Amino acid sequence: MVITQQDNGEQTVTGTALLLAAAPANKSCLIDATSVLPALAAVPPSALTGTAAASVVELADPVDPQTVLTRIRTAAAAPGPLVLYVAGQLHLDHRQRLLHLALARTTPSTLRYTALPWHWLTGELALRRPDTTTVVLDLVADGDAWGQMRGGGFGVGPGVRLFGRVSPPPPRRSTAVPGYLKTYASIWRDGHRPPLAQLHAQAAGEAGPGDAVFLAVDGGPGSVPVAPRPSVPAARQEVAPAVEARPHADPHPAILAAAQSGRHGEAAAIAAMWESTALRTHGAGSPEALHWLEVRADLARLAQDPGRSCELWMAAATARLARGEVTGTEDVEAAVDRAHHQWEQLGDPAQARALAASLTRLRRAVPGRRPGALEAIGRRISALENVPATP
Repeated sequence: MVITQQDNGEQTVTGTALLLAAAPANKSCLIDATSVLPALAAVPPSALTGTAAASVVELADPVDPQTVLTRIRTAAAAPGPLVLYVAGQLHLDHRQRLLHLALARTTPSTLRYTALPWHWLTGELALRRPDTTTVVLDLVADGDAWGQMRGGGFGVGPGVRLFGRVSPPPPRRSTAVPGYLKTYASIWRDGHRPPLAQLHAQAAGEAGPGDAVFLAVDGGPGSVPVAPRPSVPAARQEVAPAVEARPHADPHPAILAAAQSGRHGEAAAIAAMWESTALRTHGAGSPEALHWLEVRADLARLAQDPGRSCELWMAAATARLARGEVTGTEDVEAAVDRAHHQWEQLGDPAQARALAASLTRLRRAVPGRRPGALEAIGRRISALENVPATP
């Protein structure tokens, strides 16, 4: 659902609000995430974005992480301010030690394929201009995700304002409610428009529970210290450290250190920030921007996310061809070879099928130096046709 509110007469900046509420539709559900959507839908769109004109996109219990990523990417591409509201639950992938936002079909055994990796979200937000993005969270974490989040392994990346609550798992046979976000909606429906920092303080004081972590990072102009009521633990900044995009700073050691220590979301966010700087400074298709695109592709490989790595390597190869590099050059061949290799690592037949057509087009243009690469894709596609789709 998309709602557009136009200001009467004058041209104004249009803000975008993306409302994402998701939780498993099975016994793994920890929070009634979508119960907050009617309350937020009753709020004027301008209150959600803090702008006179606003577009609101609502995602209620989505089932496909790629669809969610596409919606986030579209919202992040909007030129005006972006406010992302998220109600849901966090889980930890035990193999990769990465946080995921559960979606409607998520179960513990299918987490890596049916949930949204948190670093996908932070990677898209990192491409936006600093200080134009705000994230408001009302999340419940399962036991393992709660431990990692409390240890500082959680954030939304640099240059993003953050307010929210993350709660531990509710008692057995009970389901949490997004009371923190419902407090925001209640105040807005009464006609009040306090700054987000003030809203956060009031919601934190009313929502509880006492052992929840309240996050407040307000780096905008005129920002004020943020703290909930005394009965609630003081707000904490749980954003992972990052490296500023200074002209003479070399971010590669920090990125590699983060990836090697398992902080893949942090590494991807730093690389995406530098890519954004390269795009603004040198333009799309520039060698500088291509370098950071390929860094992100390799970081996805290190995070054992072959699907994302394949997509990024294909994007790098396509960009090199678009800027006039010939098919036989080393950089072009290397990008296609790496995309092909990551595609071969995909264990999910549906994802492999989805990427096969794009990879085949690239292989026809860039056969590579090892004979039979195109034929190998065809053989695997034929084999995949006999694998039933996951219900």
